[in-house]
Amino acid sequence: MFQKVHLRLTLLCTGITAAIMIIMSLCYLYVSESGLKSNQFQAFRNDINTISTNLEHQSVISMEWLSKMEAQGNYLFFVLDNGTPFLFNQLNSPEENDVRERLLAESRDAYLDQFAMETSVQTSKPDDVFSILTHFEYEFISPSMGTQYYAGRITMGAQDSKLEIIVLSSALKLEQQINKQRFRFLIIDISAVILLGVFSWFFTGRLLKPIVENQEKQTLFIASASHELRTPLSVILSAAECCKTAPPERRENFLKTITLEGMRVSSLVSDMLTLTQSDTNRFTIQKKPVELDTLLMNSYEAFVPLAQEKSISLSVELPEDALPPCNADPERISQVVSILLHNAISYTPRYGRIVLSLTMQRGKFRIAVTDNGIGISAADKKRIFDRFYRAEKSRSTKDHFGLGLSIAHEIVKAHGGSISVNDSESGGSCFMVVL
Repeated sequence: MFQKVHLRLTLLCTGITAAIMIIMSLCYLYVSESGLKSNQFQAFRNDINTISTNLEHQSVISMEWLSKMEAQGNYLFFVLDNGTPFLFNQLNSPEENDVRERLLAESRDAYLDQFAMETSVQTSKPDDVFSILTHFEYEFISPSMGTQYYAGRITMGAQDSKLEIIVLSSALKLEQQINKQRFRFLIIDISAVILLGVFSWFFTGRLLKPIVENQEKQTLFIASASHELRTPLSVILSAAECCKTAPPERRENFLKTITLEGMRVSSLVSDMLTLTQSDTNRFTIQKKPVELDTLLMNSYEAFVPLAQEKSISLSVELPEDALPPCNADPERISQVVSILLHNAISYTPRYGRIVLSLTMQRGKFRIAVTDNGIGISAADKKRIFDRFYRAEKSRSTKDHFGLGLSIAHEIVKAHGGSISVNDSESGGSCFMVVL
């Protein structure tokens, strides 16, 4: 399931980001290409104005000058004197002349379709100097060549003669420049989409990792809870079945077994509900000023009989000076101390020693439960606060489900404190709660 979600999130993230990037690229290309075309056409118009100005100051239009102008600007010149082509137009090869003639005809056809205002310039010149009557620039696409051209028509007059000059400029270099720019953007966009896909795959994987881990923990929690419930329920069902045929003197033993196992199930369900409340942020903490030394003394007195049953020495160490009250939930903190003491008594061998202590350092209260029991391995310390986790040495202990330390961890966490475990000097374990 998570693989499909991972893939779909990757495609969604990549698709949305790539779509935005492509749209922005297209907008940039549109603006850039429009600017390039506008600048190119404006440059052509400026060249036509320059050519017109030069023509105004010439009394003779020589073939040398026309050839020079063609070479400098990569232009094609067509000169018509009263509609008759100049010899200059026929100096090239037949194939080039055919191309020129087609372009001339196509530019004339395009000229008829232009709807722009021609600029008329009336000048007073000597009779032997040409005067510019009109000049007009426009764009057209050659149907035969498939190439865009810029055309400029210059009409001149001297005495009764009318001279028409048509200048053509190919936009092939501009199209090549535009195509190169498009190709570069295509490569960049494709590379960016690939990188986005890789990034999105790892990014969405990082986002889903806590959800996957939470799902795995929930699955493990349900499996562990089912395993823990199966044993007492089986005992209860077996004892209930035996009660049907057991003599009266043995029936009481079976009923006692049912009661004890029922209490175990009730305790397990209560612990599970506590952890569920923590997961759903319904874990209630009612803080108020608490005298921790009094709270620890009460917990100590409650566990003294249990310690004596196992011949374990249980002692409490409190500061000589009075400590300020701690802002905490007394019932919850008492529950944490009870869990730690119960674990210590369960895993400390006979004639062992357990010390419950309270200190204050740098404005923080430190509650420690130290024993000289079986200790905890380094591997187990990393998972000791996980739900239903128990070290192999304690698997046989029926009174523990592996939830006590998890509950203690959640309670201390809700108080904004910390809980940790280290090896004690006597070889056992030392659980430290900092509030």
